[in-house]
Amino acid sequence: MSIRITFHGAARMVTGSKHLLEVNGRRVLLDCGMFQGEGRESDAKNRHFGFDPRRIDAVVLSHAHIDHSGLLPRLVKEGFQGPIFATPATRDLCAIMLEDSARIQEGDHARDLRHAREGEHVLDPLYAVEDIAPMLGRFIDVPYGREHEAVPGVRFTYTDAGHILGSAAVNLVVDDGERARRILFTADVGRYVDRLLPEPAAVPQADIIITESTYGDRDHPKQAEADEELLRQVLHTCVEKKGKLIIPAFSVGRTQEVLYVLNRLSNAGALPRIPVFVDSPLAVDATRVSRDHSDLFAPELQVELEKDPDLFDFPGVEFVQNVERSKQLNERQQPCIIISASGMMEAGRVRHHLVHSLGNPRNTVLAVGFCAPGTLGDEIISGADMVHIFGEPVRVRAEVARLEFYSAHADRHELMRFLEGQDPRQVDRVFLVHGAPRAMAGLHTLLEQRGFRHVEEPPQGRTYDL
Repeated sequence: MSIRITFHGAARMVTGSKHLLEVNGRRVLLDCGMFQGEGRESDAKNRHFGFDPRRIDAVVLSHAHIDHSGLLPRLVKEGFQGPIFATPATRDLCAIMLEDSARIQEGDHARDLRHAREGEHVLDPLYAVEDIAPMLGRFIDVPYGREHEAVPGVRFTYTDAGHILGSAAVNLVVDDGERARRILFTADVGRYVDRLLPEPAAVPQADIIITESTYGDRDHPKQAEADEELLRQVLHTCVEKKGKLIIPAFSVGRTQEVLYVLNRLSNAGALPRIPVFVDSPLAVDATRVSRDHSDLFAPELQVELEKDPDLFDFPGVEFVQNVERSKQLNERQQPCIIISASGMMEAGRVRHHLVHSLGNPRNTVLAVGFCAPGTLGDEIISGADMVHIFGEPVRVRAEVARLEFYSAHADRHELMRFLEGQDPRQVDRVFLVHGAPRAMAGLHTLLEQRGFRHVEEPPQGRTYDL
């Protein structure tokens, strides 16, 4: 009898979350995320799971972000036939996000075929739109707080992680017939601030902890400072420079967060009457899903909804669906705010806006979330003078600013606060995942100072007996 775990993604890096739990011959996959930000290397990793999808018995999904859910259609396409457990909101978000991912891949594939040299081999997309329905048919809703059996010997309970709508920490009890082990998979931990979602819920004591470490080496700015800085960027770019403020934002979470803050500023009379364009069909759909699941918002927002029934809409906002309308924004010379996906600037319509905006010093690119190393967003915020978009060089003359408060990830002190209910003496091992080496090292030190023993940073593909 044994309990083993193998780290097939987000191991000493930020994306590709996939952790395979093996108990008594049964296999449960925690998340099935896509690798991002490494170009061809990411593509190669995404085409080879490191395990046989046909031998996976169940998937327990933490939330809908692509680096946690993005390979589910390919998993099913390659023979997975088990259930995919998720919260209801996560299921609804996956339905729109993974179809969007498929459409982007199909579009990129068509463009690559048009530009391919004679005899050059162009790889097929990881999956197509037609692969989404079979995957969605495997989803089983599991609400917060209700214990559920994934496979015999593995039970789990979701608790609200406060990261994005429907996100969950996974609290597992794994029994191999000789002993039971309590395993906490934090997935992505949210923030302890006044915002759309409640604070992360308390989690039960664990023997084994698998925790994210995205911001394990630094803290976010204060909320009041962040809101003031967002308003300052609007005034500086759109009023003083008469330029465009381009905000690359994840369609799920960050877009709604920024819209909520702009809505508050508008209600307070502080926001100038500048057009705001939400140019992402996925963000439009995600905002609709957010409205459908408004019961998951923080209690304070439930009260606010009684006065303002739509927290994401205000005078001057236009939700752009049509491609032609999106192209018109690139020709627009008047001041405006464009919120467009993706947050890491790796895909989606934001790349077109960057091509047309980066060369103009009147414009500003404001990054409001995490950009993994190697992504276009990371290049831009790191100060590159020149970047390549759609294979062509683009000079960076626009201002570039960063505002990490609106990140959905807990900073280092919030991560420690999330774990403060754990008695370190009862925790046998802590595995750090989902972080760059520097961030992992920072959290590693904090955990050891707090008394946690055997803190490890597992490499890709490493198996551990638990």
